Amino acid sequence: METVITLLIVLAVLIVPSVLLYNRLVRKRNAFKNAFAQIDVQLKRRHDLIPNLVETVQGYMAHERETLTAVIEARNNAEQVRQQTSGAAGDPASMEQLGKAEGSLGGVLGRLFALSEAYPDLKANENFRSLQEELTSTENRVAYARQAYNDAAMRYNNVVETVPSNIIAGMFNFARAGMLEFEDREAMQEPPKVQFS
Repeated sequence: METVITLLIVLAVLIVPSVLLYNRLVRKRNAFKNAFAQIDVQLKRRHDLIPNLVETVQGYMAHERETLTAVIEARNNAEQVRQQTSGAAGDPASMEQLGKAEGSLGGVLGRLFALSEAYPDLKANENFRSLQEELTSTENRVAYARQAYNDAAMRYNNVVETVPSNIIAGMFNFARAGMLEFEDREAMQEPPKVQFS
C-alpha cells in the first residue's frame, strides 16, 4: 500500500506541473494568434482604402502612372500575402513574407504621398485628405497591433525556450513564433521621382 501511495505521489509531482506548463503554452499561443488576428483586420482595412486613394489621385497625377501602378501592384501583392498568412500566425517564414510585402507597400505609399506635395489641387481635395487621414489612422492601428503581436509572440517564445517548459513544448511540437517587422529600408530610402511629360 505504501508503495502505491509513493508511486501516486511521484506521478502527481511529475504530471501536475507538466499539465500546468502545457496549459500555459496553449494560453500564450492563443494570445499571439489573437494578436495576429487584430493585425489581419487592420491590414485588410488598409488594403481596402488604397484603391479609393488611387482612384482619387489618378485624375490629378496623370503624369505619375508608374507610381500609381506600383501602388496597385504592391497593394495586390500585400493583400495576397495577407490572405495566405492569415492562417499561419507565428510561422517565421510567413511573418517574414508578410513583413516584406507590407514594407514594400508602405514604401510606395510614402512615395505617393511625397509626390502629392507637387500637386496643390490634389492636396486641397477633400476626398484625398479624408482618405489620407483614414490611411494614417489605419497605419497607427497596424503599428499598435503589430507591437501587441510581437510582445505576445515574445512572451510565448520565452515560455517555449525556457526550462522546464521547453521540454513540454518539444514533446507537443510548440514551435517558436516569428516576429513581424514591416520595414523595407530600400523602398523607404528611395527618393520620389517627379516627372512631367
